Amino acid sequence: MSSPVRDAVLADPGGTLLAVDFDGTLAHIVDDPTQAFAHPDSVDALARLGAVLGGIAIITGRPVRQALDLGGFEGRAGLERLVIHGHYGAEHWSAVDGVITETERTSTIHDLAARMPAWLDEHGVPDVRIEDKGLAIALHTRGVDPGALDALADPVAALAAELGLGLEPGKQVIELRSPGTDKGDSLRSLAHELEARQVIFAGDDLGDLPAFDAVDDLRAEGVAGMLICSASDEQDALVSRSDLVLDGPDAVAAWLKALADELESR
Repeated sequence: MSSPVRDAVLADPGGTLLAVDFDGTLAHIVDDPTQAFAHPDSVDALARLGAVLGGIAIITGRPVRQALDLGGFEGRAGLERLVIHGHYGAEHWSAVDGVITETERTSTIHDLAARMPAWLDEHGVPDVRIEDKGLAIALHTRGVDPGALDALADPVAALAAELGLGLEPGKQVIELRSPGTDKGDSLRSLAHELEARQVIFAGDDLGDLPAFDAVDDLRAEGVAGMLICSASDEQDALVSRSDLVLDGPDAVAAWLKALADELESR
């Protein structure tokens, strides 16, 4: 499907930054987050696009190492300039040097990890799964009591306020993390570093809204921007903000492949 931004990308691929979320965009949402592997067709397409676009980036709430393991990006031909920003930008990795720049885990998160099993038991939801992400603690309610997420919303918000932590609600998950970075900050820094003339961002959940805001900011600076929603029945907050709505990771993979096909045919 033609659009002014897509046409600009085809005419000027070297001036284009393509940035994508991981879970729900490159990978299907699954009960066990350690099994959320990137869609192989998306990885193939990103490798093809990496050879022609000015920049390819993954901006995710996951730790960088998890994204690398689940995506199979490391050492992949075509992704020699791939950049990953993990933990909403608190961690950075570039394929150019392979170095992960990390932020130190705070004592607050360390203590919260130890405290959380008893806290969940006290609040009547002991089956909620705890994911210790190093810089954040995620509480997964998928496959548990359907009302668990709503029941946790206010108590977790109070806990976050008590500890001075940020909240990242998502699809059947609530994450408590140290404040200070978000996907919008990451996207702006990447776009300015590349001096991008076109920016495409694809995401699926509430944690991607700051990146959507960043694209709007970049548009105000004269950068052509395109927002893509990887849609699902669980979250529609991005739909009205998006230039293109795709039906989940399978459709994202097909769109990336089609873009790579067009660029290679020119």
